[in-house]
Amino acid sequence: MNEKTYVFGHKNPDTDSICSSMVEEILDHKNGWNQVEARRLGNINKETQYVLDYLGLEAPKLLEKVEEGQEVLLVDHNEFSQSVEGIENAKILGVTDHHRIADFKTEAPLYYTAKPYGCTSTILFEEFKICGQPVEKTEAMLMLSAIISDTLLLKSPTTTEYDKKALAELAKIAEIDANIYGIEMLKAGTDLDDFSEEELINLDAKKSEKGNKKFVIAQVNTVSIEDVLNRKEGIEKAIWKEIENNNLQLFIFAITDILNSNTQIIALGEDTAVVEKGFEKKLEDNMAFLEGVVSRKKQILPIVDKNM
Repeated sequence: MNEKTYVFGHKNPDTDSICSSMVEEILDHKNGWNQVEARRLGNINKETQYVLDYLGLEAPKLLEKVEEGQEVLLVDHNEFSQSVEGIENAKILGVTDHHRIADFKTEAPLYYTAKPYGCTSTILFEEFKICGQPVEKTEAMLMLSAIISDTLLLKSPTTTEYDKKALAELAKIAEIDANIYGIEMLKAGTDLDDFSEEELINLDAKKSEKGNKKFVIAQVNTVSIEDVLNRKEGIEKAIWKEIENNNLQLFIFAITDILNSNTQIIALGEDTAVVEKGFEKKLEDNMAFLEGVVSRKKQILPIVDKNM
C-alpha cells in the first residue's frame, strides 16, 4: 500500500485546483502530516504556469489513477466524474470544496469542508487561521492567484465578501498589488493560439451527470471572442468527437470575455433544447450570446442541470 496521501483537484485543472492542492500540502506539513503530497489530474494551463513561473515552483506530478484503498484528499471538487480514475475505491480522508455536492459517497466518515465561496483557496486561508499556522509569502501568492482566477479579479458573481477580504489580506502578506499582478495573470491565460481544437475544448472542461444523461461544460477565457470563433469549424469537429467518444447528450463550450464580462456559447448534442429552454434563447448556428454571464458554476451549470 502506498504510504503517501495524495491531494488533488479536478480533471483538466484550473489555477484553483493546482494552487489549492499545493496549499493543502503546505498546511498539512505545517500540521505535522508530512505524508501528504500534491498531485494534478491533467496538464497545467498557461494561467497556472504563469503563477508557477512567477514563484519558481514546479507543478505537482501527474496522477492518472489510484489503487484501491489509496488515501486521498480532494480539493476544489467532489463529483467522482470529475476526479481521478479509481476514486470510487480510494479511501477519501477529506474534502475542501466550494461547489455543489453531487455523486459523492464514502464508506467511512471523513472531514468535509464546503462553503459557498468564490474559491477553494479562500476556505484554505481560513483553515490556516483555524489551525494557528502562519501564512508565508509562497502560500499567500498561491492562494491569492487562485482567488483572482476563480473570481476574475473579484468581478465574477460567485465572489463573496470572504473572497474580497482574503485577497486583501493575502496581498499584504505577499507584498504585491493584486490588481496589477492579477491582470497580467489573467491575460496569460487568454493566450490560446498554441492549442489545438481538441486541447482547447479540454483546457477547463467539467463533466456532469443527471440521471442517465451526461454532459460537459467547458470554458475558456479570452479578450476577443471573435478570435476564438475564427476556429469554430475545428472546435465543432472536436466537440462532436468528444460527444461520440464519451456518449454525451450535450457539450457546451463557453467562450468568456474577461474584459467585458460576457460569454458566447457553442452548444452541440441531442439535448441542445435544454440550453434554449434554460436561457430562453434560440441557438443560431449552434451559438448563443449570454450577456453578463461569466461563471460556469453559478450562471451556466445550475440552469443546464435544472432543465436536463
